[in-house]
Amino acid sequence: MRQRGTNLPKVGQYNRAVVLDKIQFSDGVSRVEIAELTGLTPQTVSGIVRRLIAEGIVREDGVGLSNGGKPRMRLRVNASSGRAVGVHFDPAELSCVVVDLMGHPLGSLRRPTPPDADPASIAAAVADLVDKVLAGAGVPREDVLGLGFVTPGPIAHEDGLLISPPQLSDWNRVPLKRLVAEATGLPVTLDNDATAAAIGERWAGAGRGVANVAFFFVGTGVGGGLILNHQVHRGGSMNAAEFGHTSVYPDGPACYCGNRGCLEALISPKAITADVRRRLEAGQGRGSALRQLPVLEHEAIYRAAAQGDEFAGQIVAIAAEHLATVVVNVVNIVDVDLVVLGGHGLRHVEERFRSTVEQALQTRPMARRIRTARVELSPLARDAVAIGGAALVLYATYSPQVSDLLSL
Repeated sequence: MRQRGTNLPKVGQYNRAVVLDKIQFSDGVSRVEIAELTGLTPQTVSGIVRRLIAEGIVREDGVGLSNGGKPRMRLRVNASSGRAVGVHFDPAELSCVVVDLMGHPLGSLRRPTPPDADPASIAAAVADLVDKVLAGAGVPREDVLGLGFVTPGPIAHEDGLLISPPQLSDWNRVPLKRLVAEATGLPVTLDNDATAAAIGERWAGAGRGVANVAFFFVGTGVGGGLILNHQVHRGGSMNAAEFGHTSVYPDGPACYCGNRGCLEALISPKAITADVRRRLEAGQGRGSALRQLPVLEHEAIYRAAAQGDEFAGQIVAIAAEHLATVVVNVVNIVDVDLVVLGGHGLRHVEERFRSTVEQALQTRPMARRIRTARVELSPLARDAVAIGGAALVLYATYSPQVSDLLSL
C-alpha cells in the first residue's frame, strides 16, 4: 500500500515528512523513485531533498542503477544528525536508552524502580538515569531532540496526566509529563508503553516501513498498539488498542478493569503464577520440577517449559491459545499486514507463542484465503519499550502525520 503525498498548497511540512519517510525506510533510494512512490512531482521532491541535505538530515551515498540516462544518486538518512532518549517507567523497573535518527541504540541503562516512590522521586530518578546514559554514550545534551517517557496507561494525553494505572492506583491525575520535563530539562512526550513499543517496531524493528501493524506487548500487564495505514491509531480518548482487556471468557476471572475473563487476567505473569499455584495445590503436575521450587515465579515457569517440563508446557500452550484468540479477533477487525509479539512476559517461550499465533492466523481469520497476516517476534529485545519511547520523539518530529494535514 502506498503512502502518498499531496501537491496542494500549505502542506510543505507534511510532504517533507513523506519524503523523509521514504528515505528512512529504503536501503538507498533515488529522487525519481521517491516521486514514483509518493505521487509528488519530481520538482517538489528535488526541492525537499535539497533542503534535507542542507540541514544535514539526509546524505547522498553512491550511485544506483538507472534505466538509461544520468545515473541516479542514492539518498540515505544521516543517522548521526539527531538523537532521542526513551525512558520506560514500569512499576518494577526504570530503563533508559539513547538512539540515533535510525533508532539504533547508542547506550542504555536500567535499574529497579524505587519501592514506594512518589511522582517527584520518580522524576528525579529519571533525570539521574538520563544523565548517566547520555554521559556513557558520549551524547551532548544539545544534540537530543527530546525524551519519550512511557508508562502503563491510561493517560490523559492533552494534559500529560497519568490516570490511576493498575499497579499505581493511588497515582490519580499525576502531571508526570511536566514533572519529568522539569527534572530533565528536555522536551517530553508522554505515552502508553505498548503504543510506544508499536511505534518503536515501526521505526526500527520488525514493523519497519509496514503500513498496518498490530503489536502485542506482554510485560507486567498485556497491552498493544496499532499502526494503520502508516499512522498510529489512538482512538477518541487516545488510549486505543487495549488488547489485554479483550474478554476471552465472559465468566472468567475478574479483572481490575471491571470486565471478566480478560486476556490480561489470564496470561499476565501474575495471572500465570497464580493459576499454576492453584493447579499445584489441587494435585496437578505431580512430576513437575515446579513442585521443587522454594518460590514459584513466572519466569521459572516459562523456563521450565523451555527445558521440557510437561506440566509447564501445558500452561504455556493454554496461554498461547488465549493470546491467539485475541490476535485473530484483532486481525478480523482491522486486517493488519503484520502482528508483532514482544515483552518480557514471553521470555524463554517466545517461539511457542509465535508459532501458536501463526497457526491460528492460517486457519481462523475470515480473510485467510486472500492474505495471511505475518507473525514476528520483536527484535528489539529487552529495550523494546524504551526504544519505542525514543521513537516517539523521532516519529513526532519526522514522520508524516495525517492529523497535521487535516488541520491545515
